[in-house]
Amino acid sequence: MNKPNVKRVRVPVHGVLLLDKPVGWSSNDALIRAKRLLNAQKAGHTGTLDPFATGLLPLCFGEATKFSHDLLEADKTYETTVHLGVTTTTGDTEGEVLEQRELTVSEADILAVLPQFTGPIAQVPPMYSALKRDGKPLYEYARAGITLEREARNVVIHSLEFLGYEAPFLRLRVCCSKGTYIRVLGEDIGHALGCGAHLNALRRTGVGSLVLSKSITLDMLDAMPETERAGLLDPVDALLSNFPAVQLTDVLAARLLQGQRLALAKETVELPADTGRVRVYRQSDGSLLGSAQLQTGGILAPERLIRTEHT
Repeated sequence: MNKPNVKRVRVPVHGVLLLDKPVGWSSNDALIRAKRLLNAQKAGHTGTLDPFATGLLPLCFGEATKFSHDLLEADKTYETTVHLGVTTTTGDTEGEVLEQRELTVSEADILAVLPQFTGPIAQVPPMYSALKRDGKPLYEYARAGITLEREARNVVIHSLEFLGYEAPFLRLRVCCSKGTYIRVLGEDIGHALGCGAHLNALRRTGVGSLVLSKSITLDMLDAMPETERAGLLDPVDALLSNFPAVQLTDVLAARLLQGQRLALAKETVELPADTGRVRVYRQSDGSLLGSAQLQTGGILAPERLIRTEHT
């Protein structure tokens, strides 16, 4: 007699997993796999990496999902290899070759054009992207052979570091604002050099203050005893580490968690010198309460609050 299938009960898991996404996996597939390995109730990622790309993919679980938007807005750092002299339909190795040109580019030529691509620049989003037009991703139009007009978007390349050149491969490190397409950057550099280009490899090494060196692979997670996996998660406030901290008494913490704005000018609470976003903790046990806006006059306005054992 066959035993009935017993549905696995998911458990509350809270924190941030720094995943080193493998090549060929979509961000969503990697999230689903990690969620299953952690047996977590709730999970979300913080912006996608193309299947072609590898590297840092922060995954949020439980209460950390409330702050995933902060990483969507954060600066990103990549290391990439640009294949000069060859263009493809997708701007990377997944597309079909469009054109091959004789390559006569020198290192001096490259160093001369790279400054054009630092600071504020405009990029036209690629057709092979997840941006939507009339509710449909652009890549679906592209696969149907349809090319649509796209408006250029303003992005910022904070730094563009030359790592080496062994023709036809140019290696770069890029620190950029949200919304930057490294594929387009590679193609534009190739265009400026007069030879065309596509990305041969792309690896994300940083998202905001989070770094790849502290990440773990899916294989490493799978190989660990299930009871130890949740211990790999960084705490929820790892997503808020760039914001100054405010400590509240139990009484003030309770009021904040009820959604009240707090007038702290006359309270014995140490406040940052500047207004803006802050992370808020309960002074008595150090537990994170969430994020808030510190306004002029010492007003603390709740923003995103998390559930704690006290609530």
